[in-house]
Amino acid sequence: MPSKTKSATLPGQPVNIGEAARLSGVSAKMLRHYESLGLLGTVTRTDSGYRLYNQTDVHTLRFIKRCRDLGFSMAEIGELVGLWQNKRRASANVKKIAQKHMDELSERIAAMQAMQRTLSTLLHCCHGDDRPDCPILDDLAGDKRTAT
Repeated sequence: MPSKTKSATLPGQPVNIGEAARLSGVSAKMLRHYESLGLLGTVTRTDSGYRLYNQTDVHTLRFIKRCRDLGFSMAEIGELVGLWQNKRRASANVKKIAQKHMDELSERIAAMQAMQRTLSTLLHCCHGDDRPDCPILDDLAGDKRTAT
């Protein structure tokens, strides 16, 4: 009796978009988007127009997914893919992109921590009772009342 389980894809054998999505962890929609941005290069197509992805394409998709997981922008990912594929690249170019991204993340984290501190202070100042006075709403409205 034939097995109903999906057989493993043979190494080197091209796969369709659904299988490439499954193997890379990237949705088919995003896969088409990355292709439209030129991140995958030229994807092979069957005579009837169906996309076929090779191992290199799937590996590139995993690379892109990892970049997205780390929060890199699409422009940065495009640069990183190009550098990754260029074996004559200088690692300094890669480090520059990663350092810039980390600096931006640090700024965003600092801004979020400042928001958290502000909200914590406002929550502490709010009695949270039946009275209508609310320092949270006052702050959101821009009322700068000084405590006396």
